[in-house]
Amino acid sequence: MEQNFSQDEKIRYSRQTILPMVGLAGQQKLKESKILLVGAGGLGSSPAIYLAAAGVGTIGLIDSDVVSLSNLHRQVLHHTSDIDRPKVISAAEKLKKINPHVNVVTYQERLTASNALSIFKDFDLIIDGTDNLPSRYLINDAAFFTKKPFVFGGVFQFEGQCCVFGPKGPCYRCFFREPPAPEDMPSCVEAGVLGVVPGIIGLLQANEAIKLICQFGEPLLGRLLIMDALTTHFREVNIKKDSTCSLCGTNPTIHQLEDYTWKCKDKDKNMESIPQEITVRELKELKDKQPDIYLLDVREQDEWDMAHIEGAHLMPMSSLEENLNDIPKDKPVYCFCHLGGRSARVVQYLRTNGWPYAVNVRGGIQAWSQEIDPTIAQY
Repeated sequence: MEQNFSQDEKIRYSRQTILPMVGLAGQQKLKESKILLVGAGGLGSSPAIYLAAAGVGTIGLIDSDVVSLSNLHRQVLHHTSDIDRPKVISAAEKLKKINPHVNVVTYQERLTASNALSIFKDFDLIIDGTDNLPSRYLINDAAFFTKKPFVFGGVFQFEGQCCVFGPKGPCYRCFFREPPAPEDMPSCVEAGVLGVVPGIIGLLQANEAIKLICQFGEPLLGRLLIMDALTTHFREVNIKKDSTCSLCGTNPTIHQLEDYTWKCKDKDKNMESIPQEITVRELKELKDKQPDIYLLDVREQDEWDMAHIEGAHLMPMSSLEENLNDIPKDKPVYCFCHLGGRSARVVQYLRTNGWPYAVNVRGGIQAWSQEIDPTIAQY
């Protein structure tokens, strides 16, 4: 197998091929692999860089957007001189400079139901580098139909998530069944994100991709890894294959791709004033008027032991599915965590599974301690 590498490649990858679990055999697998990144922005930048450096033979990039000034704090594939240029063109140039042995295939278009299957079929693995939920559901469904592993990444302010979904399940819909209404989940534009967070999550995605291609280690299959950048804590939530899943379950109802648009669900006219997210100051006003409002703390037990809000109900995100019946559906459920990222995901999950009045508390218990009750310990 050694004859498949030029002298330049042997030297270039020598610190990697010396690893027993990689070797020349693993490097050959990387060279023969084809990995598609959907999105050449914040989440797509770091995996693209490191996969190219690692020697992945073909990297596909699909993105219809152009580089803007506000991208540059996190989208490290692009430079100031690239502003207003197509992201896939800018990215391809950088990747070829990093490693001229890599073949870069670009698609300067938006991923849609009409092109996803034809594009995915030519790749071994899909990496989600998007920042919107409709695209994520489309990626998940197309990966399932083409039997490709899908490495998910998501970011929210100071938190990030990474997981692997396989063609045999669980899939993304096993946890988040349907796309929520647009107002239920803010994008990076609305919520903001610390620039290094998509970089870290993207590196985790690259790591998962390399493990899957080379077939070593333990992939994050059905394990949602959650990172808190403020404390540098990592936690895991197990995602089980759902036999009732509309895509990968025993009686699927989804048999073809669909372009998802965010359509708001009809709401109870008496509950129209319930927002999808509130600040800790707004929560304080509500508690003063209604001391018995339902507060759902989705942190873990050890975090609760360090600090908690009086009257809150502890239900860790890791055990949420086991205790859903304990959460009321007929009144607002105010969800919070440490910083607001996990609780935003829980709110998304609840709203798509029959809890229409779930509300995220922005900033979590950290903001509550800073702005409302300084006697609660920060951690």
